[in-house]
Amino acid sequence: MVSALGMTAVLGGCGVTGGSADVTLKLVAADYGDSAANSSEKYWDKLVDEYEADHPGVKIDVSVYSWNDIDRKVREMVAAGDPPDMAQIGAYADYAAQNQLYKADDLLSIPVQADFVGQLASAGQVKGVQYGMPFASSTRVLFYNKTLFAKAGITPPKTWDDLADDADALKDEGVKYPYALPLGPEEAQAETMQWMLSGGGGYTDTVDSYGIDSPENIDTFSWLKNELVAKDLTGPVAPGELNRAAAFSAFAKGEVGMLNGHPSLMKIAAKRGVEYGMVPTPGKEGPSKSTLGVADWMTAFRKNGHRDQVGDFLDFVYSEKNVLAFSREYDLLPVTSSASRTMAASDRDRHLKPFLEELVSSELYPVGKTSWADVSAQVKKQIGKAVAPSGSPSGVLGHLQAVATRAESAE
Repeated sequence: MVSALGMTAVLGGCGVTGGSADVTLKLVAADYGDSAANSSEKYWDKLVDEYEADHPGVKIDVSVYSWNDIDRKVREMVAAGDPPDMAQIGAYADYAAQNQLYKADDLLSIPVQADFVGQLASAGQVKGVQYGMPFASSTRVLFYNKTLFAKAGITPPKTWDDLADDADALKDEGVKYPYALPLGPEEAQAETMQWMLSGGGGYTDTVDSYGIDSPENIDTFSWLKNELVAKDLTGPVAPGELNRAAAFSAFAKGEVGMLNGHPSLMKIAAKRGVEYGMVPTPGKEGPSKSTLGVADWMTAFRKNGHRDQVGDFLDFVYSEKNVLAFSREYDLLPVTSSASRTMAASDRDRHLKPFLEELVSSELYPVGKTSWADVSAQVKKQIGKAVAPSGSPSGVLGHLQAVATRAESAE
């Protein structure tokens, strides 16, 4: 997902070696791979080897964790008083509010910082100051299995009712997951927001206050519970126990009729020979007017110092060559304007063009709120209960709203 920081980006190699003493920079990064064969460890190993060859006084120590664990790992390191120099994580604002992070303009060269997609750069700000450097981005569309749809004699859905009807037809054909609804802890906040947007809601209201228990959101999750989950149209695994990676894997095995997916699912499905189609996310009465945009963030902690070395390394990380290599490896979207233009014009990347076009008008998580990390963590833990047989959508969403309100008040 990283994007090519540009054609004008200043590459690493500016002679920053930490003086006569060696410097070791610790980086904690997330794993975007779906197997050991394409683990992000391989990407970072190659990049670090190249950087260290030109910077003999600087060592980069990279630890890669799954998305299930990385935010918690970084929190534990910070709480123990031993933060990494850099962390590539899902939320940054709470650390910025505690003055634990470097500002982006204290680290990056001007061409690199200026090349970020404007919407993403703005989302990386707290009170007008950028602390979160977008590292990866994606949008979401509805994927469907063309073979299973043809067998069931159905067409891709445009509305919620279409989706329920299609799921029912797929169930009659013995499809294991007519619709895969991953509300497990890995990335439940994404599936949640995608459905909220399709119902005309979202995490926040028009004045940027939390509105998790809005009537629109309650209606959305009531519909999910009653029309999909209660009718056994979401598969043998309960939504609250189904993680995104498992849902993607099941789609690649031909076991899923439909699910929300981001660009990397294309490669996963193609490797297994699944014929898939993609359509805009169905909404209550037609295609959803809003698309979920997701960005992950590179951050740099102040405690250990090494500002110059960190900045030089990040300029190298965000070089166009490295950003494009990452984006293409994992079929994710670039976060810089130059890389977006390069990919949009490249025949090699034509399969990503629909996602690139949607990024500009997508809606992102409220990551600029310092409370978002806590709220997101609670969504991951609780939202699956909203659609469980004994669950109450209004009760669960009301609980999450109370959590969000307390978190906001504590700022």
